[in-house]
Amino acid sequence: MVCITLWDDFVERSVQLYRASLESTRYVMKYRHCDGKLVLKVTDNRECLKFKTNQAQEAKKMEKFNNIFFTLMARGLEVDISEVTRKEQMEAQPTKKGRGRKQ
Repeated sequence: MVCITLWDDFVERSVQLYRASLESTRYVMKYRHCDGKLVLKVTDNRECLKFKTNQAQEAKKMEKFNNIFFTLMARGLEVDISEVTRKEQMEAQPTKKGRGRKQ
């Protein structure tokens, strides 16, 4: 079992693991409220990758990770992962509203 401390490395290795054996790869998310710990685990029964954190900021990253995996599972292995992350960045940017009067 490999515990990875850097988020980007965990995402990259998880996607590689899924693409290598998509039939047997699964991931599990576990959150312990009393400890405030979030654990993500990706495994294919031969290799196991884990990411542990107690930072609340990591929840947004976990949501992006879910979207990446859902996209891979729905569209297939040929999908461009950067397309998914760009779309999320565009949605995260706030829209500017005018300063005029309400009518």
